[in-house]
Amino acid sequence: MPRMNSVFLFPGQGSQSVGMMSDLAAHHPQVRESFDLASKVLGFDLWELSQQGPAERLALTEITQPLMLVAGVATWRVWRAMGGADPTWVAGHSLGEFTALVAAGVLDFSEAVDLVRFRGEIMRDAVPEGQGGMAAIIGLDDATLVDACREAAGDQVVEAVNFNAPGQVVIAGHVEALRRAIEVAKARGAKRALPLPISVPCHSSLMQPAAERLRERLRGCRVAAPSIRFLSSVDASEYVEPEDIRDLLYRQLARPVRWVSTIEALLARGVTQFVECGPGKVLAGLTRRIDKRPELQITTLETTQHFATLEMALGDGVSL
Repeated sequence: MPRMNSVFLFPGQGSQSVGMMSDLAAHHPQVRESFDLASKVLGFDLWELSQQGPAERLALTEITQPLMLVAGVATWRVWRAMGGADPTWVAGHSLGEFTALVAAGVLDFSEAVDLVRFRGEIMRDAVPEGQGGMAAIIGLDDATLVDACREAAGDQVVEAVNFNAPGQVVIAGHVEALRRAIEVAKARGAKRALPLPISVPCHSSLMQPAAERLRERLRGCRVAAPSIRFLSSVDASEYVEPEDIRDLLYRQLARPVRWVSTIEALLARGVTQFVECGPGKVLAGLTRRIDKRPELQITTLETTQHFATLEMALGDGVSL
């Protein structure tokens, strides 16, 4: 069959859970191999933590970031070990961009594990504990919500940081400004406003000090040209040159995630198959909300059943 125009999407923080990856690990050695290698880099048993928890520790950003990167890479390695072809594109949501870049050969796996652990630590340290947060706002258009944040900010920071789907945007900033923004959003017609259990105001301008520290660290990292086309969720643009990618990873820490624009850009480039590679179904669900056409193939790769389903959908088991 002709090769499809496809993208592998790699999830970020929020898709982790205790016991994740256990099904794939029981059938594919690439999972434990990936976790064991990461554990040597991190200095603790990441696999045991992922299986035993507690969930509260998995939710710590300096743990979640390497955990989600390793889970996504391990899933990708299972796909490749089974003879799965490279997709046309790779993309990632927030932290998932680092996973996508490992899959595309831009970042070395071990170096990326240590890099995102550092990224999580500096994000945690950028805003004192208890002073920052995030909330999901449902049912407002982007412009109205951006204006609501501007009205609520005062002398603090609250900003729209994740444009995830039409009518589904995450805001982040100082706790007091966040509360004010929630009230303003409700007054302007938001259907729901849900504080998220995240103490780090990710992708807001409050992350700029962390971004500066990350830029220094990135100068010492090896960055190669991608072997698979890479589209960034920072600006829905393709990146090819290593130095441009290095600068992108610095900028994305304090810039919004523009997921709607990213999916629309992939659709404009003729992508018809979207595969979420790693734990959870968040990105598959967001993609379906962005474009509801039934002819689009939107699938997940998380369990052995998911792999079998994708093989049957493709017809020949391995090609995209």
